[in-house]
Amino acid sequence: MNTQSMALQPLPAPARDSHCFTDDAGAQMEALVADFGRMYRERNEALREVAQAHHEALLRLSRAAEFRDDDTGVHIVRIGFLAWALALKLGRPPDWAMLLRRAAPMHDVGKIGVPDGVLKKPGRFTPDERAEMNKHPRIGAEILGRSRIPLFQLAAEVALTHHERWDGGGYPAGTAGDAIPLSGRIVAVVDFFDALTMDRCYRPALSEEVALQMLAEQSGAAFDPHVVEVFLAHADEMIAVRDAVNRRGLGFGDLSVDFDL
Repeated sequence: MNTQSMALQPLPAPARDSHCFTDDAGAQMEALVADFGRMYRERNEALREVAQAHHEALLRLSRAAEFRDDDTGVHIVRIGFLAWALALKLGRPPDWAMLLRRAAPMHDVGKIGVPDGVLKKPGRFTPDERAEMNKHPRIGAEILGRSRIPLFQLAAEVALTHHERWDGGGYPAGTAGDAIPLSGRIVAVVDFFDALTMDRCYRPALSEEVALQMLAEQSGAAFDPHVVEVFLAHADEMIAVRDAVNRRGLGFGDLSVDFDL
């Protein structure tokens, strides 16, 4: 056997320019990369527009629910700004506080599913009426939680948990203490204070002093004692935020604007 004939023969050397782009191919590649970049930017912009439209639609639904319980609908705007201000005082990151500012106004969107006869009743609820009212956190969470966008996930969390109590006596789940998400604990406090100091269909507004005293009395019972402590320590600033919303006539569009009051 001729072993020399079985020896591996060297492969032919590649042409000198076989791995090089021509000028035309390089230009085409640059154009393709530029097109991908443009498409990516357009995609992100479209997603932002969809998210903004979704947010506006849910805020309008929240306002429709609130109009049934409040003649102006401004309560939910104040809740957004108060929750934002309190979150910052609690040392939360500004980005999270801003997200909560946008999410908190949707806390009672589930009231859209509560009959007027229950929602506007001036007296005490019957057991059946109480059961009907207690459905609204789950209704709201179901409406909001269908989205995977972080804003609406946070809004669903707030809707579901802002009627829970620190002592476990709240609804809908009877969650207690730190098991209640901080977002729900913050909104519970600011909602309580703002609701007490505004006219309702079944009673006139209470004074700030009375509302603050009632808030202090519920510390450790209905509300997280640390959240209440921080709110009370900065009560003048919280009231100033509320008054600025009223004085400047701020609305839904202002919730997403990064400015100080």
